Amino acid sequence: MTRAIVLAAGKGTRMKSTQPKVLHEICGRPMLWHVLEALRAAGIDEILVVTSRELEPYLPAFGVQTVVQDPQHGTGHAVQVALAVLEPRDATLVVANGDLPLVDQVLFEDVQAAVDADAGTALGLVTAKMPLPSTFGRIVRRGATVERIVEFRDATAAERAIDEMNAGIYAFDERALRNVIGRLSNDNAQHEYYLTDTIDLLVADSRRVVPVLAPDYRLVLGVNDRVELAIARAAMNERLCHAHMRNGVTIVDPATTYLEPDVTIGADAIIAPNTSIGGGTTIGARARIGPNARLMNAHIAADVAICDSVVTDTSVAAHATIGPFAHLRGGNAVGEDVHIGNFVELKNARLAAGVKAGHLAYLGDATVGENTNIGAGTITCNYDGVRKNPTTIGRDAFIGSNSSLVAPLTIGDGALTGAGAVVIRDVPAGDRVVGNPSRSITSEKAAST
Repeated sequence: MTRAIVLAAGKGTRMKSTQPKVLHEICGRPMLWHVLEALRAAGIDEILVVTSRELEPYLPAFGVQTVVQDPQHGTGHAVQVALAVLEPRDATLVVANGDLPLVDQVLFEDVQAAVDADAGTALGLVTAKMPLPSTFGRIVRRGATVERIVEFRDATAAERAIDEMNAGIYAFDERALRNVIGRLSNDNAQHEYYLTDTIDLLVADSRRVVPVLAPDYRLVLGVNDRVELAIARAAMNERLCHAHMRNGVTIVDPATTYLEPDVTIGADAIIAPNTSIGGGTTIGARARIGPNARLMNAHIAADVAICDSVVTDTSVAAHATIGPFAHLRGGNAVGEDVHIGNFVELKNARLAAGVKAGHLAYLGDATVGENTNIGAGTITCNYDGVRKNPTTIGRDAFIGSNSSLVAPLTIGDGALTGAGAVVIRDVPAGDRVVGNPSRSITSEKAAST
């Protein structure tokens, strides 16, 4: 079974950040996450990350084994540190860099397949045809095999003119790697132990080193500063958008649509420009999302329309319409055919089918029954300074404009509050209340007769 070593101990000084480089995000996930996911998709479950003391505290969440490289004396030294804690095996060992977030499953599969210890192939390494100039290490070939890699700092002018470059992804026959890793020298410009020097040693031992050419150099673009981070983010976002479009989703402008990896979008959905969709968001068939929408951890059913609005941690049932300029947050459940309009905010609200809140309302910690209408300016006064209190409104109720509903409160089925009512007591089913504080005009009418 193949296992992998991921090199992630580099300081990333060009990022000019207090955060370890591999934790900087690409489409909502750390760079390291993308590398680990591609390795796992390629069938590699046992992964050892070579880390720094600064990065180490963040890694338990990634579900990988770790080892700290301290001090740091180059990539060859990092692999020496990793091999010291791994039990030897007669198997393939992939070595990858943690700052290559665009590498995909297929490339990891291809480089593994290149290793054939019985045929003398001890190393498959990914190469790429890169635009010049570039600071990547140059591939020096001997026919169809690799003779050596020259690091850019140590390369001659002629070697720097070579456009086939080392991508920093290797698959070793582990026995062969262990035979040469201890013979590395730091006699170079940086006084470091280069993993690439194992090629010279393998070739000297009459072992074959096979290049695996990446189909697109952008797959192996590394990230060393914020400019390269933005380039990688755009490339990953384009990849995500294209995958959804090929599955039947219309994305009007991929350049201004921002997706994260775990998003699910149904066929014939339409995503309009300036829309951001992330977390574990799911979107049903034929939904229309955007323009100017942000969805995070939202569950949107079929035929929903959301525009110019923010929806987080919320489920929305079929045929509902949200926006423009609505804000749904904090655990809402919106029923079928609900309409949430301009400048309406929901927080921890349960709205049954057919509810309408068209304008300028706040419903917090509220449960609203079927077909109830919430007038403009209505608020649930859910916070008493100590705790959040619930408001329950029955079905077919009519809440007048600018009503203040002081929780805890229950308003029964078919009840009505007049415009500007301040409701501080429960309202029975069918009752009509007005005023500040509100009073029942139904009971007043009954008393007068």
